[in-house]
Amino acid sequence: MIDAETLAAAERVLALSRAHKLRIGTAESCTGGLIAGALTAIAGSSDVVEGGFVTYSNEAKTAMIGVTAELFATVGAVSDAVASAMADGVLDRLPRVDLAVSVTGIAGPGGGSAGKPVGLVHFGVARRGRPTLTAHKIFPGDRAEIRQATVSEALALLVTAITS
Repeated sequence: MIDAETLAAAERVLALSRAHKLRIGTAESCTGGLIAGALTAIAGSSDVVEGGFVTYSNEAKTAMIGVTAELFATVGAVSDAVASAMADGVLDRLPRVDLAVSVTGIAGPGGGSAGKPVGLVHFGVARRGRPTLTAHKIFPGDRAEIRQATVSEALALLVTAITS
């Protein structure tokens, strides 16, 4: 079930996208489609949401959105560079998309390390004609809380990308 706060944020993204005539795409790893799910939970979202990719494995990121194996070998899957490549890959694969958001991170409870702790999530935001932006945060909580916080942050980043 999607909470009221997330639905309100998704509605804001959709309204702003309509006002700016933008179509959105997603590439999700640690959220497993929750960002696209929040956006498409709103009736009529098909006029804004073009599509999305759930690319949980590195192989899926390569096959579906073109992230290179060399990039994984160099910086690892949880990195600004991979988040950027994921967002760019959405624009490459879905030509009608104007704005893409991507997430890659460690939702836990395992899989973290000293350099990349549980809760670390990298974001990519690509908008046609503009440089791709990246950000990262470390969210506290359990797996569900980290994933929810990631969805909320991704929606907020979309709002910023649309309005700036």
